[in-house]
Amino acid sequence: MKAILSDTDQKVEKVLINIIKQKSIPEKLKQMENLTSLVMRLSKRAIARNNIGKNKLELDLLFVKLHYGEELSNNVRKHLIKISYEKK
Repeated sequence: MKAILSDTDQKVEKVLINIIKQKSIPEKLKQMENLTSLVMRLSKRAIARNNIGKNKLELDLLFVKLHYGEELSNNVRKHLIKISYEKK
């Protein structure tokens, strides 16, 4: 078996792969959801640390810009401005 994780002992890697194979699809999906959530929280925390003084909306838009691109971030901003005017 070719090593997938270069910094992990091959015996340990085999055990980890077998554990993953034994999980049900819902368990794998839940694990993926948890990992995705963790990565997003860590990313948002790093963005906030590097942009002190920005409010939550500005930080959220920066998150969108960094992960999904400036075009989507601008579209989200325009949409939020539009719906805030519609509420008035």
